[in-house]
Amino acid sequence: MNDNKPHVLVIDDEPAVIGLVGTILREEGWAVAEAASAEQAIEMLREEAWAFVLCDVQLGGADGFSVLRRFKAELPATKVVLMTGQGTASGAVDATAFGAYDYLLKPFGPDELQLLARALREQLSSHPSRRLGTPHGSAGYQADVALLGRSEPFIKVMKQVGRVAATNLSVLLTGESGTGKEVVASSLHKHSSRAEQAFVAVNCGAISAELIESELFGHVKGSFTGADRDRRGLWEEADKGTVFLDEITETTPAFQVKLLRALQQGEIRRVGSNQTQRVDVRVIAASNRNVEAEVAAGRFRNDLFYRLNAVSIVLPPLRERKEDILLLAKSFAERVYSLSPEVKFSLEALELLEQYTWPGNIRELENAVVRATAICDGTIRVKDLPERVQEFCKSQSANDGQKLESNATEPEEEEWPKLSIIEGRYVAKVLAHTGGNKQAAARLMEVDRKTLDRMIKRHKISRNGAATPLVEPNRVKQLSVM
Repeated sequence: MNDNKPHVLVIDDEPAVIGLVGTILREEGWAVAEAASAEQAIEMLREEAWAFVLCDVQLGGADGFSVLRRFKAELPATKVVLMTGQGTASGAVDATAFGAYDYLLKPFGPDELQLLARALREQLSSHPSRRLGTPHGSAGYQADVALLGRSEPFIKVMKQVGRVAATNLSVLLTGESGTGKEVVASSLHKHSSRAEQAFVAVNCGAISAELIESELFGHVKGSFTGADRDRRGLWEEADKGTVFLDEITETTPAFQVKLLRALQQGEIRRVGSNQTQRVDVRVIAASNRNVEAEVAAGRFRNDLFYRLNAVSIVLPPLRERKEDILLLAKSFAERVYSLSPEVKFSLEALELLEQYTWPGNIRELENAVVRATAICDGTIRVKDLPERVQEFCKSQSANDGQKLESNATEPEEEEWPKLSIIEGRYVAKVLAHTGGNKQAAARLMEVDRKTLDRMIKRHKISRNGAATPLVEPNRVKQLSVM
């Protein structure tokens, strides 16, 4: 190969892809070598001072992640880019957490590849000594399967998550309610060097101003009424791990001062104690508000904002991720109906799911699909979706002159057979879905706990939903979407 040009290794088991990519990269001034499998690529690892490796994820034998791990272990300065036609957000997190330079979704155009190649050439020109790295160890992490999506806005965010995860920087997550901030925080933890330690999530908005300091930092016996013993706080529970502070803008200025000290000094003081102790935690904070606006209004400390905002990640609302809606909806339905025949969606229901604006984002979509799955006849139709979604459909139909899915041919008795039976099935499935967690079930059903308890008693349903044969609770995975 021409040693005057930077060397790139293209790995794909489709000759047409290798030919097209190779042609573009040669035109950009790269010396291109080709491999048709991960095994062949690994054999070629030491043949050249590879500046750049472009590898497909789906190969016949070992996958692209094995190539990525091997090259990053032995040639850490080599830039590895993974490409795939089956891309997901979790794949983007994995790729960047493992050390991939980028993650490309097929099909990608020549312009995108040219820009990538030129950016890498520019880096090589600026740092010519970084052509070949020295061997070193590399740790790996499992993919977070809770992250679903392949839309451009979400993949972009997940790439950022993967790159930031390996650092020890504080992260501030912002976005509307229900966009998945806790899921992303958990993914940051799982892909970090702290993954084997505790991940402690704290909803600051759910703890009173009087108790939050004690909950986080602990207290000593006698420090206040009811403090009958010394108690470790959640901060200590997360030592060497990660603390996730959700709805951080709900805290008071007085507590923000103490939180700032804990972050700056790396130490805490239990309520009622004069002694400090060092605690090593990484902090990920989140808010559904505009934090900068809260600072400007004097409701949030400026110095704490900058301490938490070492890296800022904004999660896009679901209405900006429309191509992910059906993927998420089908996943929710499959998890509820894990042992039953596949749940289908009518065309009208699918169209409505994509058209609706989802102000509650992923959480609202999950609730809607769980409810519809529980009461449908095997196919989710418009009539099975929540009323607010149907009303949106009606308003859209009035505006566009379109007709709703017609149920006129179905007798009323057949459309809603024995409402009591439907309610019982619904309650049982939701309880099974939440693993018997009544609080989570009540939230999904949008009822209070007392109402849920009455439903359970009325239909003689066990706490985990075992009274119904339609779902086997211990085989249903509990969702972790916010």
